[in-house]
Amino acid sequence: MELWYTEEQTKNIRFSMKIKEHLFSGKSKFQKVDIFDSYEFGKLMTLDGLVMVTEKDEFIYHDMIVHTPMAVNPNMKQVLVIGGGDGGTVRELLRYDKIQHIDMVEIDKMVCDVAKNYLPTLSCGLNNPKVALYYEDGIKFIKDKKNKYDLIIIDSTDPIGPGEGLFTYEFYSDCYMALTEDGILVNQNESAVYEDNRVETVRATKKLKEIFPIAKVYQANIPTYPSGHWLFGFASKKLHPLKDLQSKNWNNLNIKTKYYNTDLHIGSFALPNYIKEIISDGNV
Repeated sequence: MELWYTEEQTKNIRFSMKIKEHLFSGKSKFQKVDIFDSYEFGKLMTLDGLVMVTEKDEFIYHDMIVHTPMAVNPNMKQVLVIGGGDGGTVRELLRYDKIQHIDMVEIDKMVCDVAKNYLPTLSCGLNNPKVALYYEDGIKFIKDKKNKYDLIIIDSTDPIGPGEGLFTYEFYSDCYMALTEDGILVNQNESAVYEDNRVETVRATKKLKEIFPIAKVYQANIPTYPSGHWLFGFASKKLHPLKDLQSKNWNNLNIKTKYYNTDLHIGSFALPNYIKEIISDGNV
């Protein structure tokens, strides 16, 4: 008998992959966590039935959410990651020697525990002495933090359930206060292809533009995410993602990546017209 995992990406779109084995299923206080072993994408983690990460294409997401801001300021030392329980974002950050400390705030301890057991290539940095793990609400954690972090990465789930509060004006305002003068915020920003996802893309971008002097959107192609075309937000008090890109300095670090490079960095901010229009209009 064949086993298939099927995700309902919208009411009209489903994405399926053939599964070798269902390795883990558990329910935490916050969500249902599953690990599958697939033929095409290797092991994958789903939360409440939605793909969060797969072994085959995770490098695209993690390259773009980490190396894009780090190439703008390779000298960042203090970093906050909100979400990111699989560990992939922390793994990439630890490749920078100048980073002195990473606070990682994941609301659901089960996500980290399961990643450590089943996804070691992602979670390998979670026990690093530079990393402080906090199993609590990132919205509460960021409150009253002032001028503390050079980089904040919001590696959140979709804006439903535990991730919903990470897309609010108040939360982004708290992040602004927690950043240093040269600080950068990066968030995963959903997709603009399907209308249900598009709503949050527009809302999040509008809020960031109201709070930060510099707020841009960039893109990557991630096969297992809805539509395959995914967006990220880049926001900063002072640094522009293109004008302040330190290509030479970043390339001199000799960090070997599978997806990111500084040419791609520039191209990722060149958005299709339909995305420019919906972001500019603020309508969906």
